[in-house]
Amino acid sequence: MKRSQEFFRGCLLGGAIGDALGWPVEFNTYEQIAHRYGPKGIQDLQISSSGKAEITDDTQMTLFTAEGILRAETRGNRKGICHPPSVVFFAYQRWMLTQGYQKIEEYEWIYDGWLLDVRELHARRAPGNSCLSALSSRKLGTVEEPINNSKGCGGVMRVAPAGLFYGKENVFDMAVDFAAITHGHPSGYLSAGALANLITSIMEGMDLETAVQTTITKLKAQDKHEECTRSLEKAIELLNSELPDIEAITQIGEGWVGEEALAISVYCALKHQDDFMKALVAAVNHSGDSDSTGAITGNILGAYLGVSNIPESWVKNVEMNEIIIQIADDLLKGHQDTSEWWNRYPGY
Repeated sequence: MKRSQEFFRGCLLGGAIGDALGWPVEFNTYEQIAHRYGPKGIQDLQISSSGKAEITDDTQMTLFTAEGILRAETRGNRKGICHPPSVVFFAYQRWMLTQGYQKIEEYEWIYDGWLLDVRELHARRAPGNSCLSALSSRKLGTVEEPINNSKGCGGVMRVAPAGLFYGKENVFDMAVDFAAITHGHPSGYLSAGALANLITSIMEGMDLETAVQTTITKLKAQDKHEECTRSLEKAIELLNSELPDIEAITQIGEGWVGEEALAISVYCALKHQDDFMKALVAAVNHSGDSDSTGAITGNILGAYLGVSNIPESWVKNVEMNEIIIQIADDLLKGHQDTSEWWNRYPGY
């Protein structure tokens, strides 16, 4: 079992570091990256004027997913009934407030908790259009009543906390529901279910190959899984090729959509499973959604290797590292019956 601070912190810090590593090159082609950073591409975190490497909406929304999960748990403990996707939907509405959108007047009571007071979370870092348009509609998308037909990777890139928090009985379905709030295409929400299932499997002590195969088996039991399954199986097939990482990744896709982002990340994590730095460098140096593939790879391998196997300078230099550690530790605790906990994660 890996249910300890070492691996919870590794998962969330790993995701934030991958996000920050990929962010400077997110909208660049591989050729542009190589021209700017040399033939090996970007190799290290880029420190901004704030003295930290900046995270993006991927990490912002991951933190709000975690906050929603914990507030749902408070509500369940205090009131006995709770619908976690609704509570996570409200958490995403708080994120919308940090991005400059107006409060929903009839939900005035949801705008509290500690993350809204974190100044750095109010930075706008190229948030995804599917997330913004779905959430600004003020409607909660579901699998049964999809809010759109988007399969962008904005669903999968934010659900790692579900993989840490929930057990194998319900983790897949919870992550699917969280992603379906904003992404209505099966590959947009099934990729999220698969990532969360993979992280839970890692937390249970499975080796990486077994965790991936277990996840593919789970995926195949879902309706409309074919596209997602095909991408993951292609990633595994490419591991046995002699292709350089950039060529293998290009065969999988660019990562702008859910199934490709997950498959690229699984490829990088499996190929370099003993070397966090190599895996992340591979995950961001391509002509696609570098911060999301970096973030997901970091979530997977951070959960697998633990925070002590992440370069110390990266942990120290990533933006909001202390906030991320706090959230990771709170996910591990799950719930505390104290006034301090209620103030952080009120369960209305």
